[in-house]
Amino acid sequence: MTAESLKITAVTPQQAAKILASAYRRRIDAEQVREVAERAGILRADGTFSIIEYVAYLAEEVAGGRED
Repeated sequence: MTAESLKITAVTPQQAAKILASAYRRRIDAEQVREVAERAGILRADGTFSIIEYVAYLAEEVAGGRED
């Protein structure tokens, strides 16, 4: 994965796992990332999602969910 080929609005679970593992300095696997993306409803048919939407979903979860 090069900086030129990485598109933060269309990452695969494998790419996101690598990014997140590096940022948090702990093991995160692609299956964990895929499960969260599916639960968030952001996983597209081509298997990609926006890392921005992914992190926003996690932030909502930590904050106690949405206030609709």
